[in-house]
Amino acid sequence: MNSILNQNSLESEAIYILREVVAQFDNPVLLFSGGKDSISLVRLAQKAFYPAKIPFPLMHIDTGHNFPETIKFRDQLVEELGLRLIVRSVQDDIDRGISVEEKGKYSSRNLLQTNTLLNAIDEFKFDACIGGARRDEEKARAKERIFSIRNDFGEWDEKNQRPEVFDMLNGKIDIGQNVRVFPISNWTELDVWEYIKRENIEIPSIYFAHDREVFERDGLIWTASKYVYKDEDEITKTKRVRFRTVGDISCTAAVESNADSIEKIIEEIRDSAISERGARIDDKRSEAAMETRKQQGYF
Repeated sequence: MNSILNQNSLESEAIYILREVVAQFDNPVLLFSGGKDSISLVRLAQKAFYPAKIPFPLMHIDTGHNFPETIKFRDQLVEELGLRLIVRSVQDDIDRGISVEEKGKYSSRNLLQTNTLLNAIDEFKFDACIGGARRDEEKARAKERIFSIRNDFGEWDEKNQRPEVFDMLNGKIDIGQNVRVFPISNWTELDVWEYIKRENIEIPSIYFAHDREVFERDGLIWTASKYVYKDEDEITKTKRVRFRTVGDISCTAAVESNADSIEKIIEEIRDSAISERGARIDDKRSEAAMETRKQQGYF
């Protein structure tokens, strides 16, 4: 009973936030990665505005190094729901000389998403960007407000955020500013999975245990892909794995798992002592890696 009440409370809060976004902003967008959190946001938005369609577009910042399963799922979901999808490509910015490709063992395009995102926000004049970040994921994200203000350059100043007392959300911004909105900020990873189970939400196949060609480095399991640097002495093998989080293929490691159903995933997470972002190498670059990226405009 307590679990049901908690799910209902979290859902109601998220729906309230989404409705406040539409009420207070002129041109919002939902940032969509094809991951479980943004997929859950789409379901919440459906409920928030039913029987009307979702009143804002989805936008994907495409690194070009995504898992094929998530791109296939993204396109399928957009077509089924009749949603507007905006895609902006990191590769286009590299080709134009706006961004510079990283090189080396831990190279990734994850950081390069920031320029592409900020340029897209400016191109479409979005004043509110909705995302699926949660406070339990990482300590920098725990500092975020639900309405998190960014300055004219898209930068986040964690010391200059408004208090949100009694669930009062203040969307007043100056010209040039925009707001990042986090409707599921108070959810945990387990809350998301229990909601997916309750709502019978379809998700990409990489979240379930499957056989994949991988290699091990630094205690992590990497996909054997042309987008992932691999030394000659690093041996690939087939393992039963799944992914707890979806990101750029070059910085997202897998976990060994036999969880091939939602029920088994929930049981596995309950027993896990490691954060879902423990398999994201981009968070390990420094102690404050995520906070630094957010200050520069990363979501």
